[in-house]
Amino acid sequence: MIELVATPDNPIPPGARLYPLNAADGAVLRMARFTPQQAPRGTVALFQGRAEFIEKYFETIHDLTLRGFEVVTLDWRGQGGSERELSNARKGHIDDFAQYQRDLDAFLFKMSLLGCPRPWFALAHSMGGAILFEKAHDGDAQFARLVVTAPMIDLYGLRFPVASRIFANTLDMLGLGAMFIPGGGEATLSLGGDEPDLIAGPGKPPVFCLTFEGNKLTSDRDRFTRNAGVLAREPNLGIGDPTIGWVNAAFRQMARFIDLDYPRRWKTPTLLITCGRDEIVSTPAIERFAQRLDIATLVDIPGARHEAMMERDELRSLFWAAFDAFVPGHFGQDDRISLKG
Repeated sequence: MIELVATPDNPIPPGARLYPLNAADGAVLRMARFTPQQAPRGTVALFQGRAEFIEKYFETIHDLTLRGFEVVTLDWRGQGGSERELSNARKGHIDDFAQYQRDLDAFLFKMSLLGCPRPWFALAHSMGGAILFEKAHDGDAQFARLVVTAPMIDLYGLRFPVASRIFANTLDMLGLGAMFIPGGGEATLSLGGDEPDLIAGPGKPPVFCLTFEGNKLTSDRDRFTRNAGVLAREPNLGIGDPTIGWVNAAFRQMARFIDLDYPRRWKTPTLLITCGRDEIVSTPAIERFAQRLDIATLVDIPGARHEAMMERDELRSLFWAAFDAFVPGHFGQDDRISLKG
């Protein structure tokens, strides 16, 4: 388990403690807890997207503790400082998103053991949102509020979507699930994102690379460079492209969101935040999904790329304005109100 990594422009937030999180199958995941200086108003559980790591969210964690929240977070299995699924640590792999669900259950149990103060709130990004949605779908109401930026409901501009899904499933069934997606590899580490390109040919440049120009994550050069600097300091936090198995598992998970009855048992008031210039996930798919939720609201941040929490100050401030309006520190009898409109 990798210790938290600091760089000059990305210091570790105050009140940090690192924990090993033992998953149900024995895998060891990296979990961290950050305590505010004042009496906490509650706890925010922060869930990252694919290929991300705790250090990438140090600024956001610090902002949350300044708001009086305790923060707990983890690196999903197969990335960051958590145990990998394959011997090649650069492969972003998972067999089934149900594994993430079991890891989430272990995380919630650990939160209870640690006595994380209630109310509990969830803040998730992209793939993390897709994982958290399963809890809401099951009627789980441990979180008083759920905030998700750019949830992975469907992918943006995927060429030949049906063919891509069939192709991924076929290759996985043929026993090739542990291979990188065609055209992918480990040479260039990812900073995050969930967009596979299964039609890529050999030698095609990776979608994500550690150069600011052409990146699809953020329009803020300083924050992009800061995050790349963490990987330069500790390359073992990074992974490359996803495997065929991960992509097939992601396609199966996203297919669940198409079911019109999927939100039927949804009890958690939810804020969905879309990014106006997102080229990773599909904003129209998020909008259609939001329309089927009775206790959800949708906020768009014009001009933002995929990662609203890593954007320029003027765009990031819009994210915080929406978060602050949605996440109070305590509740009365009117907690479960409809926020759709």
